[in-house]
Amino acid sequence: MPASISAPLPQKAFGSLALPLGLIAVLTAAVALQAGVVSFGSPSLPGPAVITVEPGSFAYRQPGEFYRSGFAVDGPKAEETVSHALTIMKYQVSTLDYDACVAENVCAARETASPSRVDLPATGISHDDATVYAKWLSDKTGSLWRLPDDRELAFAAAEDFPDDALGVDSDSGNPALRWLADYEREAARKRSRDPEPLPYGSFGENRHGLADFAGNVWEWTSTCNRRVDLSSTGKASTVESCGVYIAAGKHRAPLSSFIRDPKSGGCAVGVPPDHVGFRLVRDDSWYAPLLYSTGIL
Repeated sequence: MPASISAPLPQKAFGSLALPLGLIAVLTAAVALQAGVVSFGSPSLPGPAVITVEPGSFAYRQPGEFYRSGFAVDGPKAEETVSHALTIMKYQVSTLDYDACVAENVCAARETASPSRVDLPATGISHDDATVYAKWLSDKTGSLWRLPDDRELAFAAAEDFPDDALGVDSDSGNPALRWLADYEREAARKRSRDPEPLPYGSFGENRHGLADFAGNVWEWTSTCNRRVDLSSTGKASTVESCGVYIAAGKHRAPLSSFIRDPKSGGCAVGVPPDHVGFRLVRDDSWYAPLLYSTGIL
């Protein structure tokens, strides 16, 4: 009797199996997480002080560089609704906490000479550094920590979040009007620079209890800078630059991800921030560890 030869499955059959098998793997891991078979880290550090902002709506101006017919215009502003509570650090990450990550040879040393203190915001830190610290803190506390996106930070910062609109009529055919308004704003920003980071509480709290936002330390977000070209029909053509991220403070500033000192020339547009640091969001969703372990977060 001739030997039995298994015919190879058609390529299409493999493709049709990939999605169900992937879903089974994800669901299996999810069940394991829920049952406690798989956990996200073994807590060895207490978590930082946080505030929780309850769900709600707020006015939000889109970040990025917007153009219509070749002329710069203000980004659109609309009412946004956040449907889930947001848990975010009350204060920016301190020099003492960041230096603990450096001491374990996980984080890169900050490019500032400020002392290690529990009440002093860490600066001289790049977007890449902040991302590494977030993973280290997640491993240490057993909770998922990540950089907020621009929308989340705007929601938490509330009345302290900047509105970068120039207020020039977008239908105006005179680009000089916007140029002059932008020049006056940038000149005012140069006059308001503060030399050194100040201790926690120096710039007060907003109505949510978020401390020191829009002081002299800008904060990294996970939002990529982008250019948006608006057509006369309202359609948008968007090009994102994910090597450049939005840092927010007294104004939004697009910065290259590797920049630690924004005054060194790393600001993509406009006047650079005085200093750049960060605070993190805690993701309390039950599936967060799964997304983190698979590299989605």
